[in-house]
Amino acid sequence: MLDEAVESASTRAVSTHRLPPPPSALRGRIVVAAVAVGAFAAAGAGQTLHALGSDSPSSADEVTPLANAADGAAAFGVGGSGPAAPQVLPVAKTVDTAAEAQKLVKSQQITENREAAEIEAKRPKYVRPAAGSFTSGYGGRWGEMHYGIDIAGPIGTPILAAADGVVVEAGPASGFGLWVKVEHDDGTTTVYGHMDTFSVRKGQRVMAGEQIARMGNRGFSTGPHLHFEVWNPAGMKINPLTWLNGKGVSV
Repeated sequence: MLDEAVESASTRAVSTHRLPPPPSALRGRIVVAAVAVGAFAAAGAGQTLHALGSDSPSSADEVTPLANAADGAAAFGVGGSGPAAPQVLPVAKTVDTAAEAQKLVKSQQITENREAAEIEAKRPKYVRPAAGSFTSGYGGRWGEMHYGIDIAGPIGTPILAAADGVVVEAGPASGFGLWVKVEHDDGTTTVYGHMDTFSVRKGQRVMAGEQIARMGNRGFSTGPHLHFEVWNPAGMKINPLTWLNGKGVSV
């Protein structure tokens, strides 16, 4: 009984002072270290046997020594150096200069077209043919038919195209001294007479408000003025004042 009590007390003492088992990660490292040490020991033993002239082991028993502990760990799938991270190489971006230049030209053309459209939308389509005093209207005058209106002013006063059109006559004319005829897009024709000089030629396209001549006193005239007529597409002379007023132009 005494012996059994002593043995039981001894066992409890040992159990009480036993260290706790190491964590799993530490155990893994211990195993790897042990394996590596064993591998080095085996390699050393093989070299010692060879040096002592002992019998050479068979090819099945040969052990290849490992260069270092890292290789030993890697041989058992533990630790070791992993593959290097992939290297990212910069790739130079090629630029098609011709395509870029074409884009710039196209963008500039779009901008110019938009600006031209805005200007076209804002400009007047019909204008008063000259500044000055309204002195005579359409109808009978001095026992004859007066087919236009007269606007008096100093010699050299600018005469303007009343609307967009093409010049069909420019030069001397009986009774007018000099005249200009402009045919407009709708077939209407405007006539400008008694001018001192003109600055357009036959076949030239003019815009509303563009200067085509200067006021004068040529032909059958009692003073410097513009004689202005309007012919409809059928060639009939109509009241210019009514035509201008219908286009939003007052005289």
